[in-house]
Amino acid sequence: MGRPLFYEILEKPATSCIIGICSVIWFYIQKKNIGYHHVGLSYETAVEGHHWRIITSAFSHISVIHLVFNMSALWSLGIVEQLGHLGLGVAYYLQYTLVLVVLSGLVVLGMYHFLIQRFKIEYFRRVTAVGYSCVVFGWMTILSVKQPSSKLDLFGFLSLPISFAPFESLIFTSIIVPQASFLGHLSGIIVGYAIAWGLIHGMTNYWAVSMLGWVAVVFVFSLKHSGAYDFNFLEIESVTDPSLPSLRFIGNGRTLQMSTIPVEGVEIV
Repeated sequence: MGRPLFYEILEKPATSCIIGICSVIWFYIQKKNIGYHHVGLSYETAVEGHHWRIITSAFSHISVIHLVFNMSALWSLGIVEQLGHLGLGVAYYLQYTLVLVVLSGLVVLGMYHFLIQRFKIEYFRRVTAVGYSCVVFGWMTILSVKQPSSKLDLFGFLSLPISFAPFESLIFTSIIVPQASFLGHLSGIIVGYAIAWGLIHGMTNYWAVSMLGWVAVVFVFSLKHSGAYDFNFLEIESVTDPSLPSLRFIGNGRTLQMSTIPVEGVEIV
């Protein structure tokens, strides 16, 4: 007889929280009848400035089967939180989950851009991706390098050797679920190997919190800029010098003007 679920939740606190967040978001999407095109990530929407979709697409699931498959795999991969002796653990898990969410989204957009611009495949301009699969595939890859003796358990009865799980799952999902995002899953594998091989390293709590702060800023301002959500308390306007942006908080009449010091050889993008 297995251990009570309560104790496993205590041993995988970050994984349990992420599963809870994804489940609540799925319930909200179903209740509000929100479609994948409202929260998903595509090249076309990214070009239009909907950068917030990198985050919403990762945590959104439209199909309950999609949700169950991803969360089942994620629960098994939560063993990363218990491998502190290998340099992993809860902090490592949270830090690099953030990296996987952001970078896998950027990598898949880069792939779309290459296929559209180099090979003129316009199909990828409107392909919309949703789901936590990119992060799941990333952790599969990291664990296959860090702990190759582990196994990936799916649905409580299907067990795969973790050393082959990333590519086995990539092929399996592409065959069984034709609409699955091959490039989205592949982007997670690419970023996963970059982390596991030390190409992306040095994340600390300080850098993770800093990165999270910048992600939050970009998220809010891209929502505002794209018109997807109207933040009535926040308005960007020009004052004094039209070339300098200002930030105005409506209600108390305060206006903050930002200035820049020109630096030779540097462009602000």
